[in-house]
Amino acid sequence: METLTVFILCGGKSSRMQSEKGLVLFQEKPFIEHIIQAILPITDQIKLITATKEYDYLPYQKIPDSIADKGPLGGIYTALLHSETDFNLILSCDIPLISTELLAELISKHNEEALITVFASESRLHPLIGIYSKKILPVIKSAIDKDDLKMMNLIANMPHQIINIDESENFHLTNINSADELNDLNINLS
Repeated sequence: METLTVFILCGGKSSRMQSEKGLVLFQEKPFIEHIIQAILPITDQIKLITATKEYDYLPYQKIPDSIADKGPLGGIYTALLHSETDFNLILSCDIPLISTELLAELISKHNEEALITVFASESRLHPLIGIYSKKILPVIKSAIDKDDLKMMNLIANMPHQIINIDESENFHLTNINSADELNDLNINLS
């Protein structure tokens, strides 16, 4: 695959975490640093979709949402709008266990005819660990204009590819949404 830009959707204040999600500490390091560490062996083309100054300590370009309050779909729209590469790896900021191996697998298995490539296991789809083509910008814009913000609807309506992973690998793709989930994670890893 040609060059790839990675965008991390930093979201906003999480109501369930009561703090900036990407900066929640896990093993004494913010989530976002775990994610960046997994990406760096693949590329250093990393940009953050965020409007908060809290990420300013990181040496990456920060881009605020072009259209506010449209959830992950708005974040992807902003990423693709500012991307100079056709294919873009989009990641949420709450997946501290993501590994370089899984990201490399996603990239190597991606079929360029698919405009969206995401992981799925038996129990769920992971739309915020995926490769998105810049070509889908008009489709996303139209969905936002109609306030149809469901990621599943977008994926269903585009040529897409689903890479199935074993249920046991789901662990590495887990997004942590609350203090309880973070606590469970720490217990499971100790």
